Amino acid sequence: MDAKAKSIGRLVLGDDALRNAILGVALAVLIVVVAAPRMFGGMGAFLVERGVHPHAPDLSLLAAQPLAIKIHLTAAVTALLIGVALMMRVKGTGLHKALGWTWVIAMGVTAVSSLFIRQLNHGHFSFIHLLSGWTIVGLPGAVYAIKRGKVATHRKAMTGMFVGGLLLAGLFAFIPGRLLWALFLG
Repeated sequence: MDAKAKSIGRLVLGDDALRNAILGVALAVLIVVVAAPRMFGGMGAFLVERGVHPHAPDLSLLAAQPLAIKIHLTAAVTALLIGVALMMRVKGTGLHKALGWTWVIAMGVTAVSSLFIRQLNHGHFSFIHLLSGWTIVGLPGAVYAIKRGKVATHRKAMTGMFVGGLLLAGLFAFIPGRLLWALFLG
């Protein structure tokens, strides 16, 4: 497989088409954001009736949190941003390896720091901590796989941790009553 075909986006679309697709999506989002007050006038009332109050983040809520939560959130956002970049870029390059190691460290910090966050379950672990355990065990296994040349195993493990350990856990973080809900929607 050549270098251009190592990225999912480039494999499917090609360089020019990928760039045009990204620009198209960005333009569509910009149009919706600019036109949203006129296009979705009733949507705000609909959300408010259901207790959803989207707003700019209230950073004082974040500042008042324990250190473990601040570390956890910082590492998770770092891993999310790097993970998106890794999924979109060519695999196997020096940049991929450097970002990959940074992602592994950020995911490790995210998983380990979550073990110190137990306020929601009265000091006990919750089922979401299973994702942390899975990540703590899976990260070294995925690194070991790529060091042994098992690319498919590495890809499956890393993609699984990205989807399960970041995206799925991130969705749970927006459940009403949790910090991210209050930060953005409460």
